Amino acid sequence: MELFADLHIHSCLSPCGDNDMTPGNILGMAVVKGLDVVAISDHNSARNLPAARKIADAYGLLLVPAIEITTSEEVHMLGYFPDVDTAVDFGAMLKAHLPPQKNKPGLFGEQRVMNEEDEIIGEEDALLIGATDLPLRECAALVRSAGGVPVPAHINRGSNGLLVNLGFMPKEPAFATVEVWRRLPCPPEPMEGRHVLYSSDAHYLGDISEPEFTLHLPEKSVAALLRWMDAPQAL
Repeated sequence: MELFADLHIHSCLSPCGDNDMTPGNILGMAVVKGLDVVAISDHNSARNLPAARKIADAYGLLLVPAIEITTSEEVHMLGYFPDVDTAVDFGAMLKAHLPPQKNKPGLFGEQRVMNEEDEIIGEEDALLIGATDLPLRECAALVRSAGGVPVPAHINRGSNGLLVNLGFMPKEPAFATVEVWRRLPCPPEPMEGRHVLYSSDAHYLGDISEPEFTLHLPEKSVAALLRWMDAPQAL
């Protein structure tokens, strides 16, 4: 089964996400663009996923529950989870590992929590763009213990990309999948033997991917996607 996917999108819960990035707007745009699978992956939290799940179900989209975790090394790592409740619980755990500083909306941006009607029902007070005190290896292990799959985000881009931050692809933790930023060159070695995701990392509606990146899965399900992500690519 061929499915068009964008597996890295920020909602208005992320302080860097535009306030128009509500769950309804994101998923509506995904439908307009012809996507089949989307992952809303906010920084260190999953509080907009319950609303997104209801909207995605109504549209017939497959929502992959995700969080973009910032490790203590300030590496960005995507955690993909088997269901929304698991992701929400994981995000609540992460909050205890964030710095004690509160968000300053006027400086960093609002962190809006929405319902399925795209109404604001709360504001996250923790500074979500801060780094957790959890090292990369421990973060990956925690994602796996929750039944999820860890994937280093945009490994070839920015100070938070694994290759830029660490300078190399570590042997441990082992990653079967990596995300690569399509607009920048990436050395081939980190991609060898691994699946590669090309996602938008969208913070604005217009940046959500066109139907370009395809997944080939036996069925349209989160379980099938996680199995694929966690299986090494045949060389």
